[in-house]
Amino acid sequence: MTHGRSGANVNLAAGLEGRRVPFESVPVIDLGPFLDGGDKPGVARAIGRACREVGFFYVRNHGMPRARVEAAFAEARRFFAQPLEAKTAIHVSKSYPRQRGYIPLFEENTDPAVTADLKECFDLGRELPPDDPAVRAGTPFHGPNVWPEGLPGFRETIAAYYDAVLDLSLTLARAVALSLDLPEDHFADKLDRAVTTLRLIQYPPQQGRIEPATFGCGAHTDYGFLTVLAQDQAGGLQLKNCAGDWIAAPPIAGTLVVNIAEMVERWTNGLYPATLHRVINTSGRARYSLPFFLDTNYDARVECLPNCRSAEHPAKYPPVIGGEYLFQRYDQTFPYRAEPTRDA
Repeated sequence: MTHGRSGANVNLAAGLEGRRVPFESVPVIDLGPFLDGGDKPGVARAIGRACREVGFFYVRNHGMPRARVEAAFAEARRFFAQPLEAKTAIHVSKSYPRQRGYIPLFEENTDPAVTADLKECFDLGRELPPDDPAVRAGTPFHGPNVWPEGLPGFRETIAAYYDAVLDLSLTLARAVALSLDLPEDHFADKLDRAVTTLRLIQYPPQQGRIEPATFGCGAHTDYGFLTVLAQDQAGGLQLKNCAGDWIAAPPIAGTLVVNIAEMVERWTNGLYPATLHRVINTSGRARYSLPFFLDTNYDARVECLPNCRSAEHPAKYPPVIGGEYLFQRYDQTFPYRAEPTRDA
């Protein structure tokens, strides 16, 4: 079956095409009344409904300047245009267990039993100095970032985007708390030193028939609290609904995509389920995206909220420590982490 809106010479195998539906199927939520205080309860209710029914939503009037987003995309394109040798000089394995740096094609597989991920990435997180207590203790995901050489302005632009999207994600966490009839700051002490990852991704174009064995990003749910995604105009994001259909989530100008992840599903006892999603780039050109993953503090205890369980609906999931859970999930998707020796 050839996808009429895809790039030239693309033929998707059965089951790989996202069914096109009106974009209202993934709610678009105006975040402005939450940011200015005009109607926080109303925005929280809309977010709660989206979390229950879809697990994803778009936000507009989110406070992120368009120029800042476009500047980050420009730097992503500049980074991936470098020779492979320059990128592998900062291979992610060299920062273990911080998980910072470059990830080549096929070196993360989010659905490894089915799909090899056709994407390359650059990961960064919270910048911490060597004398930070967590860094001195060797806590995974904590420490300084690694940065490419020979790209003047890259670090400053990407760091500014990181700061802005971190602020936005913490605002969204407050809205999620309100949506659950909790105080706005309920999750604050679980997120004030959150493990975070800003990821720059390039998905190469694919031609010919696309089979389940290889495409952009295999079906998965995100591991932490929530994700804020900026996607370019190439499209390719698909969400699996409760009927088992894959629904396209195309880019909408001026919006960002938000989805909740596995920690929120565990906290809410499945009331807010993490939604399976994947990426298949049929645009005929490279696709770029900027997902920001807000996880939890490394030592945060994640267990079912009291108002999300009852005698009829006991807790589905045992308590976990956020950072330990995240570390295990990364071990499942990054082959290099299973190697017997790694660069320090």
